[in-house]
Amino acid sequence: MTTTSPSTKTVEGLKTQLKVGLEIHVELATRTKMWTAAPNVAHPDYFDAEPNTLVDPVVIGMPGVLPVMNKQAVAMSIQVGLALGCQIAEWCKWDRKSYYYPDLPKNYQISQYDLPLCGPGQLDIPVSEAPDAPTKTIRITRAHLEEDAGKLMHEAPGGRPIDYSIVDLNRAGTPLLEIVTEPDFDAADQVVMFGRTLRNICRFLGVSEGIMQKGHMRFEPNINVIIERDGQTYATPVVEIKNLNSFKAVHGAIEHEHVRQVRQWLSDGKVMGMGVKSTRGWDDVKGVTLLQREKEDAHDYRYFPDPDLVPVTVSSDWLEQIRQTIPQLPLDRQKRYVEEYNLSLTDARTLTDERDVCFFFEAVIEAGVQPKRAATILRNNLAKRANERACLVSDLGITPSQIHAVEQLLTDNKISSSGADDLYELCINSGPDSDPAQLAEQNNLLQVSDDSALDEWIDAAIAAEPQAAEDVRNGKMAAIGRLIGAAMKASQGQANPKLLQPKIREKLS
Repeated sequence: MTTTSPSTKTVEGLKTQLKVGLEIHVELATRTKMWTAAPNVAHPDYFDAEPNTLVDPVVIGMPGVLPVMNKQAVAMSIQVGLALGCQIAEWCKWDRKSYYYPDLPKNYQISQYDLPLCGPGQLDIPVSEAPDAPTKTIRITRAHLEEDAGKLMHEAPGGRPIDYSIVDLNRAGTPLLEIVTEPDFDAADQVVMFGRTLRNICRFLGVSEGIMQKGHMRFEPNINVIIERDGQTYATPVVEIKNLNSFKAVHGAIEHEHVRQVRQWLSDGKVMGMGVKSTRGWDDVKGVTLLQREKEDAHDYRYFPDPDLVPVTVSSDWLEQIRQTIPQLPLDRQKRYVEEYNLSLTDARTLTDERDVCFFFEAVIEAGVQPKRAATILRNNLAKRANERACLVSDLGITPSQIHAVEQLLTDNKISSSGADDLYELCINSGPDSDPAQLAEQNNLLQVSDDSALDEWIDAAIAAEPQAAEDVRNGKMAAIGRLIGAAMKASQGQANPKLLQPKIREKLS
């Protein structure tokens, strides 16, 4: 493991160092909500539900209702904690975080304050996409489980503008894992790399769909800047950027805030201290952050243990059962692909960037295709078709066994490389039950290797290109390509091109 030294950047003529810590909210894809059997909007079956239909008396905070903990959400949270190297608490409790907002019907959020489910951990990430990039250790402060709030909407369904806000409570009560890091980032690129790595981990674990546009993961960087002037250092007040749901927004907000905070300090001289933290929103169109409110400190939320919920006890047996469910994670798979399969790091990263593509790649290998060849097929032959259809390679409909069958036809010289490419398209269009060999025969893709047929097509080529034939007889072998092309034309593409060249040379020698 290697680490990088803090990077500095000159802003307004001053030497500055960026400091960023992250809060990441991950909606867990359980079928039901955190404290009730109401359907969970983060589950794929319910995301497109009509507003305010995924609610019940517990969600809307009716008097007298009692919450019941979702055990699967706790198990999912422990999975993430283990993947991040966190210490898992043997005992933890639930706390009420009190605040009033229209999307929080109970006027408090059930969360965890001083005893989180997942304690300190760390994750090593490459600092950039470069193959030789060093790694950086990002310390995980904690990961605690809570419930999500509802969603304030400032336009009506269908995009109709309104001059008031409306509330959709479908998201209220969704299991929400909040992961908090130490301020170990000193560049926006590092934050994005960490975010991508964490998203991939959650997807491989199956705890979240990780679709950021649907709010499955929301990033909130806490940013301040260390400024050097005249031998003194000054730390600007921490600013929290709320609810970023794209890596472009994360990168843009951090870069903008780095410069804005230096200019703000030059204007007012304010430095970090109690009561000066603020939250800002990100305007994706203008590329600027906007002040929202002064940030509360922990005591403002009046945390106290929830009297309606029993503590969580994590036994060693249960923890071991959960540990056994964790698959090999993306960074480890990348390393294995490079070392065992001799793939380039770029190919390995691309193949592990999407969980379903990665599993599909491994299924193709299990079907009998050599790993490097499987990587080439997915990244070239199939990727272009997936791009055309705006889907993942794994969603094209072609099966690993079909890919193996096509490759076997190619290996046996029954089809050409271009014929194999055409055959992939035919398999995709014909469905997973289609037989590649039959499709090749039906579409005249099978190569002919019969000597008599090849001789006939070569004779036709010599007749069509007499000058090229004469050049070859005189030792000018560059002309043989014209004869091969003419033979392929005569055969309507059915001749085996690998056999044409030696037979032409033999005939004209």
